[in-house]
Amino acid sequence: MSKQKQNRRDFLKTSAAAAAGASIPFWFNLDPASAYKFKAANDRPVVGCIGTGSRWNAVGPNAMKYGDVIAVCDVDSAHADKAHDKVRDIQGKKGNNKEVAVFEDYRKILDNPEIDIVTIVTTDHWHTKIAIEAMKAGKDVYCEKPLTLTIDEGKQIIKTLKETGRVFQVGTQQRSEMGQRFLNALGVIKEGRLGDITEVECVIGGIDPSGSIPVAEVPKTLNWEKWLGQAPMTDYRWKTGGDGRPKTRCHYEFRWWYEYSGGKMTDWGAHHVDIAQWGIGMDHSGPTQVVPISAVHPVPLKDGMPTKDDAYNVASNFEVQCTFPNDVKMKIKSDGRNGILFTGTKGRMFVSRGDLTGKPVEDLKDNPLASDTIKKLYKGRQPGDHMRNFFECVDAREQPISDVMTHHRAITTCHLANIAIRLNRSLKWDPQTEQIIGDDEANQWQSREQRKGYETNA
Repeated sequence: MSKQKQNRRDFLKTSAAAAAGASIPFWFNLDPASAYKFKAANDRPVVGCIGTGSRWNAVGPNAMKYGDVIAVCDVDSAHADKAHDKVRDIQGKKGNNKEVAVFEDYRKILDNPEIDIVTIVTTDHWHTKIAIEAMKAGKDVYCEKPLTLTIDEGKQIIKTLKETGRVFQVGTQQRSEMGQRFLNALGVIKEGRLGDITEVECVIGGIDPSGSIPVAEVPKTLNWEKWLGQAPMTDYRWKTGGDGRPKTRCHYEFRWWYEYSGGKMTDWGAHHVDIAQWGIGMDHSGPTQVVPISAVHPVPLKDGMPTKDDAYNVASNFEVQCTFPNDVKMKIKSDGRNGILFTGTKGRMFVSRGDLTGKPVEDLKDNPLASDTIKKLYKGRQPGDHMRNFFECVDAREQPISDVMTHHRAITTCHLANIAIRLNRSLKWDPQTEQIIGDDEANQWQSREQRKGYETNA
């Protein structure tokens, strides 16, 4: 181990020891820029960014607080060029004026031995293939949620993670940030202030149907065939909606097509179902039954598959009830106030990105959480910055707060909910074997056909 590497590790151990002795009060906040710094500038990890669309504008700059970006990649050259300029600007202000490579093919980043870490901020249907290849190439990974498009993809990622020993953070920032409201809510539950949890409700919103979207010319900057990747070849579609926003099969709006994502069920479910399962102690398990109460799709389905290809096809409204091995019932629904409502034998508590309310929360003013409750939930580290947690764990060779195993369990619940509403029937699930019981057809929905040339090899 180099002297510089040893110094950095000693520094982090000292910082961690200091944090361990500190009291973490209710509504704890931390200045992320002051919490994690390297002893030597040339000892900072080297980062490559795969996918540089709108969401990258938050992920990329956060990564540059703790590492140096030397390459960006996107199948849309307009995105890649903007990212290049942003990296040069941010790093140049810090005295780092190295050139930043720009690629269309993500494998150019994986082939570079100088790169230690990759951020993956692509469409959902590309996450798994890139993440697996990145780990096999010896890279640590920060990947945006939802991590997978299918249940089997999560199993493949976990298999590769165990084989390679890489560090992997999923971008479910509610575990770290948002004023620590979610962590404080979990602290209330952990200390027994809600009693035994009996029910939980996750409200995650629906979508507005798009109506028919016409075939359009592919933008000159976009490699549409590579953007589609494993998904079936189809026409590019685009129009301007009544609200002035684009309706398309592509950037951002990919979330509303089953070919590339899972709609709000996985887009917001990746956040709220994750916190809910953590709260009820089922973050390493899953439901035993998933019952579709209602669902509305903007296009007709036949055997669970959309019958039209010119409009958003994920569920626009839905309600699903899941029952867990500890008999807790969880509703996942589109309508209502966005957030999570926990009901226990001693009261109720609502938490969202803007609120944390309920009698047990009010009691915290006079009887705050124990000083170590949040730190224990956060694996012994201080919360406040999801990206910092990742880089700390890269250095310590530990899995971070949003690890693959728990994310896989939460997003599996979301995938099962989507299977249930698409097939319009209840499912029985064995969370130990991770199989649907007594329904061979539904079990086949754990995976999907992949277009030739873009298969995932775990």
